[in-house]
Amino acid sequence: MNAPTGTIEAPPTRRTTSPLLPIFLIVLVDVLGFTIILPLLPFYSERLGASPTVVGTIVAIYAVCQLIAGPILGQLSDRIGRRPVLLISQAGTLAGFLILAFSTQVWMVFLSRAIDGATAGNLSIAQAYISDVTKSENRAKAFALIGVAFGFGFLVGPAIAGFLAHYGYQAPIFTACALSFTSILCTYFLLPRREAAHERNADADVDPGPGGKRLSLISWGEYRKYFRNRELARLLTQWLLFSLSFSTFISGFALYAERRYHWSGHPVGVREVGYIFAFNGFIGIIMQGGMVGRMVKVLGEKRVVQLGFASTLIGYAAIGFTHTISQLLWVMAATSIFGAGLRPALTSLVTQKAGRREQGVILGLTQSLTSVAQITAPIIAGALIDKELLATWAVWAGILSGLALFFENRANAVTSATA
Repeated sequence: MNAPTGTIEAPPTRRTTSPLLPIFLIVLVDVLGFTIILPLLPFYSERLGASPTVVGTIVAIYAVCQLIAGPILGQLSDRIGRRPVLLISQAGTLAGFLILAFSTQVWMVFLSRAIDGATAGNLSIAQAYISDVTKSENRAKAFALIGVAFGFGFLVGPAIAGFLAHYGYQAPIFTACALSFTSILCTYFLLPRREAAHERNADADVDPGPGGKRLSLISWGEYRKYFRNRELARLLTQWLLFSLSFSTFISGFALYAERRYHWSGHPVGVREVGYIFAFNGFIGIIMQGGMVGRMVKVLGEKRVVQLGFASTLIGYAAIGFTHTISQLLWVMAATSIFGAGLRPALTSLVTQKAGRREQGVILGLTQSLTSVAQITAPIIAGALIDKELLATWAVWAGILSGLALFFENRANAVTSATA
């Protein structure tokens, strides 16, 4: 944050430039690597002999390892600082991509995803870093930077995968490796160093960071106190349902599209799925680039969350009844426009309800809930598609968003009744 003008200058040892730009660049490059793999992995696994159910399990193994290792990485980042742990996480991603590029059997794909998952803490550590350096009232806008990175990543990454798949499935993976290495360089050279939690001093410009401890997998019982707070429990339940809905859609879409749509007389493949994801990313980056902040200002975060869940309820379910790519694109566009603010607004509400010194725990909890969703949702999605229950897969993703919307409306009704 820039120092105010005046006669008093900031101490020479304090950085006066905002670290949000390098964090944005780091997340962007990471997301690009992830989104290049996203449309490719199901087809790559199928070519090696995996069924849709096995593909879902491959996606899930990443989340299983993340669930175990994520809280450990979170604790480590509180103890030694965000930057070194981010570097460890990025190095694991690079190793996983390299193994994937040289995989010749399904078990090697499993190994590559397990290594990547065991070191996967990029997003949660970036979120914690943002909470460290921003005021609570500015966090929705700051978290939207991650949304911009996701939107741009979904625009460029899948398009790169679709284009490079023409040269073989390994070409996109090696590109993801190069991006992962670039992300490591960005973190090392661009990200300002910040003290570990126990060394941080009060900062006049920002709220104290989320320095509370991160809980390990075997300490999940200690999370119960956060569910005793009714409003926080509702938000965490909504986060789980959001993650289940999104993971169901994102993990099953490629296999669904391969079986449902045709392009130029052949079933859609990596190229077409990559371009469809790119189209969705194009809508997302337009919305995240400025519209989300305006939506939050006009409607408020709660209304933006309600709108997001309503749009994904209708949009995901409607995809199950489309039969052409043009129909699909119309539905996806509407869903992206009205649901763009869901993730940043819900993230902001969750962090605001936590105590200042417990935001690290809450962010770790949301990541753990996301991992639970990413374990169960892909397996269910793969099994449904394996049984050719294509419309059921889409409707199920919508129902999960509908349940989250139900919790929101029920809470509002109770609040109105007691007012």
